[in-house]
Amino acid sequence: MTLNLVAEFKQAAIANTLRQCALFADVPPHDLNAIASIAVPKSMRRGEYLFLENAPMDGFYIVQKGAIKLHRLNLKGHEQVFHVFRAMESFGEEMIFSDTGYPAHASAADDSQILLVPKNAFLALMKTHRELAFCLLRSAGQRVCTLMTLVNDLTLKDASTRLASWLIQHCPDPRSDAPQRIELQMTKHLLAQELGLVSETLSRTLHIFRDQQFIDVQGRSIILLCPIRLAEFLREKTESPIEDSWDVSREHCAISC
Repeated sequence: MTLNLVAEFKQAAIANTLRQCALFADVPPHDLNAIASIAVPKSMRRGEYLFLENAPMDGFYIVQKGAIKLHRLNLKGHEQVFHVFRAMESFGEEMIFSDTGYPAHASAADDSQILLVPKNAFLALMKTHRELAFCLLRSAGQRVCTLMTLVNDLTLKDASTRLASWLIQHCPDPRSDAPQRIELQMTKHLLAQELGLVSETLSRTLHIFRDQQFIDVQGRSIILLCPIRLAEFLREKTESPIEDSWDVSREHCAISC
């Protein structure tokens, strides 16, 4: 196989990743190929940092496989995970027009393969592919909604509500009354961090959900025994005041302090 054929194969593989990424859902093939031509693949080992908070922005990223967590550390070294980005998800694109650095740390939660879309090359590409600006605007709006949901979860929702919400969001068919399996693509410790909980609280909440026959836990699999029951439980929780605001504040303090 010639070098040209190898390069074409790699670019086709990158374009296929871009095609599956929500950020570029409406982008025509010739524009995807143009983006693929500037994208840079990178392999990361678990625990390796991609960038640090306030580091100069090189561009934005797309996860091909693995998981990248966006997080910050407080003065005591405690970690708050804002989001875990998984295969075919993008991150950092909302900062492409900013001269400030990255807003948080990013590190590999698992062995990962990512794509870097360089900032300067992408901005140059936008001059001839102006529809790409609409992709960024749409993504920025969705990111704001995600952050607002995170703030709401950390300040207003208790542990059972946060876990139920996460399970329903990741359930293949949340309206089903038949069992549905969710395969965790992370450790339970990382899931606890993403939910803004300590590991002990997550374990306790999983145990409560088992006792209530909402779920069964088998290793890294969580089986929703009747998703529609859990969805109804979540609806009742979110439509009524938090029963124990002291527990919520105490939990949030355990993460923040």
